[in-house]
Amino acid sequence: MTLPIYGVVAEFADLGALVAAAHATRAAGYTRFEAYSPFPSEALTEAVGHPKTRLPLVIFIGGLLGGLTGYLLQYVTAVHTYPLNIGGRPFHSWPAFIPATFECTILGAALTAVLGMLARNGLPMPYHPLFHLPRFARASRDLFFLSLQARDPLFEAEQVTRFLRSLTPTDVQEVPQ
Repeated sequence: MTLPIYGVVAEFADLGALVAAAHATRAAGYTRFEAYSPFPSEALTEAVGHPKTRLPLVIFIGGLLGGLTGYLLQYVTAVHTYPLNIGGRPFHSWPAFIPATFECTILGAALTAVLGMLARNGLPMPYHPLFHLPRFARASRDLFFLSLQARDPLFEAEQVTRFLRSLTPTDVQEVPQ
């Protein structure tokens, strides 16, 4: 019985080799892969390429709902639930509602952004299959990794292993699920 695998990972000695490998992987048509580097790199981010996300739209809708909720809460309270005639002003005195409405808009957008980011990144994730590799702990210190996931439509373990070996890494390993 063979265990299901998460994917295949290649280890590289420097950033230049990893960026070249990421470009080659994308050019080969693979879409489900990640690159791991001990420091951020714009070249690597561009090489991996990330698909467009609807998160900004979701954040906008969250802000809109937050602002609408804040305004309606004030309106219902001031006009219907607890109307007070203060100085002859109308019950629906909308200029007084603006500061709290603005704050509720910001709160709704911020909460949506945090929850959307966590959901999009798959967090919290206390366990990841790459932690099975002892050398992967060095990904945050001095090694560079390219992981091709088994959920990629073009994934076939032997073919992916051959492809990654053709990129001249220092090591290639299968990662168990």
